[in-house]
Amino acid sequence: MKKIYTVLALVLLGIGTLSAQDIFMVDSSYVHFFSEATLENIEAKNDKAKGLINRTNSKVAFVIPIKSFEFDKALMKEHFNENYMESEKFKSATFKGQINEKINWKKEGTYDVTVTGMLNVHGVEKSRTIKGKLMVKKDRIRVQTKFNVKLVDHDIEIPTVVFQNIAEVIDVTVDLQFSPKK
Repeated sequence: MKKIYTVLALVLLGIGTLSAQDIFMVDSSYVHFFSEATLENIEAKNDKAKGLINRTNSKVAFVIPIKSFEFDKALMKEHFNENYMESEKFKSATFKGQINEKINWKKEGTYDVTVTGMLNVHGVEKSRTIKGKLMVKKDRIRVQTKFNVKLVDHDIEIPTVVFQNIAEVIDVTVDLQFSPKK
């Protein structure tokens, strides 16, 4: 776990020195995906995401361990990890990017933001700009977003046999709560 935060910290360092009060780390996470398909809907939840926000340069990075997604059916989890995500080979999904809007980190409120960066899923990086909400309240930051991921963009193949079971575009919801790094 410490290794994940070390990697994320290096991504966020940027130029100059950082004060510990400028780095916020995820202390609560919720990641959900939903696939609506003809024969069967597939959804999973994950509360093991880790991430950091650097208030000095507005950079953000997070990591989602693939094997930590939980499904209602054990067989779905097995197929997800072995057949589609190849989680032994591609252990996590990552995002690292830059908040595009200027945030007054000292003023409580809700900000509409876009973050531009690299989304890595299944070992394939794609440049993305993702819309979301960023809430600042006292010494807490909360980030919420919903976006779509096209399987073809990340070289995730759907076997012809199960084509009607899996959507080509997956809906992703992310809700991360951050507190100052201690």
